[in-house]
Amino acid sequence: MRKLLILIPCLLIFACKTEKKEEPAKPNIVFIFADDMTYSALHALGNDEIETPNLDHLVRNGTSFTHAFNMGGWNGAICVASRSMIISGRSIWDAQKMATSWSQGKEMEKTWGRLMEKSGYETYMTGKWHVKAPADSVFQNVVHVRPGMPRDSWSHQGTIPIINEMLGNGASESEIRSIGYNRPLNENDTLWTPTDKKYGGFWQGGKHWSEVLKDDALGFLNKAGKSDKPFFMYLAFNAPHDPRQAPQEYLDKYPLENISVPKSFLPEYPFKDGIGNGPDLRDEALAPFPRTEYAVKKHIQEYYALITHLDDQIGQILEGLEATGKGDNTYVVFTADHGLSVGRHGLLGKQSQFDHSVRAPFMIMGPDIPKNKKVETDIYLQDAMATSLDLAGIEKPQYVFFNSVLPLLGETKENQYPSIYGSYVDTQRMIRKEGFKLMVYPKLNKVLLFDLQNDPEEMNDISENEEHKEKVNELFQELLELQKEMKDTLDLSHIRA
Repeated sequence: MRKLLILIPCLLIFACKTEKKEEPAKPNIVFIFADDMTYSALHALGNDEIETPNLDHLVRNGTSFTHAFNMGGWNGAICVASRSMIISGRSIWDAQKMATSWSQGKEMEKTWGRLMEKSGYETYMTGKWHVKAPADSVFQNVVHVRPGMPRDSWSHQGTIPIINEMLGNGASESEIRSIGYNRPLNENDTLWTPTDKKYGGFWQGGKHWSEVLKDDALGFLNKAGKSDKPFFMYLAFNAPHDPRQAPQEYLDKYPLENISVPKSFLPEYPFKDGIGNGPDLRDEALAPFPRTEYAVKKHIQEYYALITHLDDQIGQILEGLEATGKGDNTYVVFTADHGLSVGRHGLLGKQSQFDHSVRAPFMIMGPDIPKNKKVETDIYLQDAMATSLDLAGIEKPQYVFFNSVLPLLGETKENQYPSIYGSYVDTQRMIRKEGFKLMVYPKLNKVLLFDLQNDPEEMNDISENEEHKEKVNELFQELLELQKEMKDTLDLSHIRA
């Protein structure tokens, strides 16, 4: 009898041990964010003129969402709205209200970093921030917190004309060109060069900011590699935002004779002033009016050089990730806060509703992610936040507007959004649906319609064509409904659609 009593507890202990299953380790997530990088600035996605071998690696070894959009901005610094949306998970006008709460020290626990931390993640951040919430209130480990762009005196000031301000303070035209504005006037205009460190810019502090971020990331990875905790890294490059400075060897990769002028090049966009894209917008003041093919090619050259330099830093980060031994349980997500015109439609900046300005690259690579797959379904780039929550097994809070892209990785082609909404202050609204885009310019009482299947460069406005009148009215009415959903209070009742 005594032997039996001893045996039973042993059997029970053995049964308990065999029934207990180990929980799978939470995956690590590395989020890499560029600034001002348009969807077409990757070699692997169709641009033969640019070198991006490491971003191409993400394309080949992961899934690319080729139609990822930003909702727009509430001031000239589009990145502020974009980053506020991605940190909060809220749509644009809700995110604007959230930014006010952050400035009062409220609602921090609902931010992306804090949600990941609550689920057991060690969180890291370095690079461009440019939102109202203090970075160290969102992430546990913060190193460099960069402003919107180098030297705040160069930064977006709403629509304050920085050149006029400088002239008013006694600056000469040559001084203005020497820090990167209103240039190049012609082939002989060399007052500003991308390699000149004299004015600081991305070399402010002695080392290029993209290289500093790479060093920070490698330091984070070295620490994370020795820990059992899952990690979430938010790595936000300022590049390829202007001032587009890169080492000379990167500029040498892009001789002007090898650079094409964009198909949609215009010396001047006819509606620029009515949509808030005139000479008093900082981004548009970078090149002279009217635009010349030479000036646009120079800006593209410097843009490509900075992107290739950025790509090299990303390559070293990916190598550092593999060195931790945790690459097999890590997802890497890459996107940018919006696109950039760089000469398309006669524009330089990102304050328009054309695809070159609202559309960004979006790639995800990691365990079970299909390789070399392209998904054309329309998404928002802020879906990166909801996707990371999904990967981490975190239930998406009700206040998060955006959706995980994981359901789109299979065979389904269903849109998670009936249509895509876009906005810029009170001068532009947009709706994109089923291959058509309607753009509304309220101050000009004007609408434009583009057939994106047959006109991907958005060069032919078909809104006046009789055969498309019904499509214009249909999209305009749906835009009005979208405004209600987005809590957009701009009155469009005077528009004759």
